[in-house]
Amino acid sequence: MPPPDPLPGTAYGCEKTTNRLVARSDRFEAAAHFSKLNAGGQLPDSVSSLGGSQKPPQASCQVLKVALPSPLRRLFDYLPARQTPKVGWQPGLRVRVPFGHREVVGVVVALANSSELPHSQLRAISDVLDDAPLPSDWQWLCHFTARYYQHSLGDTMQLAMPARLRQGHPMAGRTHTLWLPIEMSDASSLQRAPKQAELYALLRQHPHGLAARAISAHGFTRDQLLALQKKGFTRAEEMILTASKPTTGSLLASPSLPLNREQATALAVLHEKLDSYHPCLLEGVTGSGKTEIYLQLIEALAAKGKQSLVLVPEIGLTPQTLARFRSRFRVPVVALHSGLTDHERLDVWEAAANGRALVIIGTRSAIFTPLANPGAIIVDEEHDGSYKQHDGLRYHARDLAVARAHYHNIPLLLGSATPSFESLQQALCGTYRHLRLTQRPSRHPPAKLELIDLRHQRRQGGLLPGAIKAIKSTLNAGKQVLVFINRRGFAPTLACHSCGWMAECGQCDARMTLHRQPPLLACHHCDSRRALPDACPECGSGDLRALGSGTERTEETLQGLFPKVTVHRIDRDSTRKKESFEQILKEIQRGEPCLLVGTQMLAKGHHLPHVTLVVVVNADGGLYAADFRALEHSAQLLEQVAGRAGRAAHPGRVLVQTLHPDDPHLGQLAEHGYSALARSLLEERRIAKLPPFCFMALLRFESPKEEAALALAQQATQALRQWLKEAALPVRCLGPVPAPMERRQNRYHLHIMLAADKRSQRHAAANWLVQWLEANREARKVRWSIDIDPQTLA
Repeated sequence: MPPPDPLPGTAYGCEKTTNRLVARSDRFEAAAHFSKLNAGGQLPDSVSSLGGSQKPPQASCQVLKVALPSPLRRLFDYLPARQTPKVGWQPGLRVRVPFGHREVVGVVVALANSSELPHSQLRAISDVLDDAPLPSDWQWLCHFTARYYQHSLGDTMQLAMPARLRQGHPMAGRTHTLWLPIEMSDASSLQRAPKQAELYALLRQHPHGLAARAISAHGFTRDQLLALQKKGFTRAEEMILTASKPTTGSLLASPSLPLNREQATALAVLHEKLDSYHPCLLEGVTGSGKTEIYLQLIEALAAKGKQSLVLVPEIGLTPQTLARFRSRFRVPVVALHSGLTDHERLDVWEAAANGRALVIIGTRSAIFTPLANPGAIIVDEEHDGSYKQHDGLRYHARDLAVARAHYHNIPLLLGSATPSFESLQQALCGTYRHLRLTQRPSRHPPAKLELIDLRHQRRQGGLLPGAIKAIKSTLNAGKQVLVFINRRGFAPTLACHSCGWMAECGQCDARMTLHRQPPLLACHHCDSRRALPDACPECGSGDLRALGSGTERTEETLQGLFPKVTVHRIDRDSTRKKESFEQILKEIQRGEPCLLVGTQMLAKGHHLPHVTLVVVVNADGGLYAADFRALEHSAQLLEQVAGRAGRAAHPGRVLVQTLHPDDPHLGQLAEHGYSALARSLLEERRIAKLPPFCFMALLRFESPKEEAALALAQQATQALRQWLKEAALPVRCLGPVPAPMERRQNRYHLHIMLAADKRSQRHAAANWLVQWLEANREARKVRWSIDIDPQTLA
């Protein structure tokens, strides 16, 4: 696969003219999810050329361009190693090279006959690590990601491959030895060896083979096993550890569920174009059966031997999703997430790259999994913020999924009960096919939000008397209750009742959260901690009081009100131990009356059939925040947590406590649902020229010295505005302005925002600014980063 157009700033880069920048950026316009297909339904030539056929290796190659794990947006020139690889020199080969005083693993990106440096100054590659190049689809995605998100190609490739490949290990899955019986008509030779006869009988009970460890567990020795092999009664066979079983017979381990009319219509639409790029937004109310559509789509693709990549937002959803998919299919189903060991991650990566794994389920980083025979990409809960990486390479897995489906020319399915405004706008304007599910299998309509006024009412642990009464009634009926409070800890802060002092973080512009388990003050932004004071440090008063409620305080209150009922607290603090979250969910699934107190961990896709009441302790967190996306995210969260109620045989009820029951947006959400509110907010965004009606990039500056960050940001803004004027590019440059939290971890944070009506214009401006910063000596004294399509201003 020839490499895409060079990254700006690399040793083999093009001239940095405005026309070339805009022309190169137009490729992003075509390849990502916001683009439109041409009349023929194919990718434009400029994009499809990026994934063309592999050029034959150049035998006369003199210089290799290598991408190394470095923040520098350039490639490094090396001389070929003495020994030529079996496949010849070509892009995609991993190599070990000298870099400074150490050796690092890099990837060959391009071949050249000369270098800008004198031949005598070039160092040679130390070793070639692969017999064949890394998968071509993976190479394309890395190039696209680096270019689109203005990131170092070497860094991108390092982050996109498993840790063991970064360390230089072979790209091979682990194997294990299985001992299989050989059917013999005459076993008389074992009459004088009773233990061997017993071992042979054991092996015959397991015709698919037994591992040596399992044989030892039955009390047999290795000598007995080898003796049996010598006599011809058993043989050893090396088996791939992950996804080794070939598919035989029926694809299904359990039958598909019957579909209602809406589900059947949606599936029929997906079947119309199984062999071409076909982006669809599946907007279905919570509990409407979106997963069943995923399963039946995957079944149709697996029957053709095609692979399906399924993205889920969080690791907490992976076990239940994996269990459901494995119970449905006989084909190999594998998972990729941060909870795997380095060996396990490489095993899954290799199984997918070689086509053995037909269903790959994973979190954000799984988008970089190579596929030998791609059939479809499915993004569940596509609106979820977890798909956006917020540091380093700031990619969005959903957007890369769209670009990748476009590249492979395969269907793309985005599913959500509360679609992101970007995806919803694409569906409303016809770029995506809009599929809707409005009914639940239980035939109970989704519960409406009941707004309860918090003003002038006494609360216990954040709960009003009416909410406590509803909880008691639900528990007495033998059902479960979910109390949602998106704030962990005991209380948001500790204050002195005498002088008004509040416990503030010494490193951030934030107050410290009071925790009781264990007792301490903690900052949830920089993770600094300190012991609880015995008295007020300002006036010496001992009258220190906890203000507000967190999950710990609400849990304590409910334990006191309902001492005979089990209370499960689910937040980041209570689920730190491995598999603790899964264990709690198993207890909840038993169906016994209980109380669930949790943060947004409980709101994301979990099926809680016995929950019939949801109480939202305070719904005001995102109503008036500085971020223009805050209301969108708050509405999504409220709708998602409300969807946990009434998913089975009994209808649900949702009580939402708020200090602003008259807020028009909250009222619209309660009365008409998320869909109506989203369309109203989209119109406001259109008038204000905010995403998805414009394209943004956010430059972040941070430094321990406020003056240094401000000086650099002002210089950068002034230089950019001058360049935009000369280039006649209609890009709006806003800032520099302090971040919503200006001081965090003892560093001062400033922002510059770029906005344009076209993505190509935004990319040209962002690219110029990044190059200006890389060439500026003062920029080396300040930490800076660029975020393309930022999802938050924090």
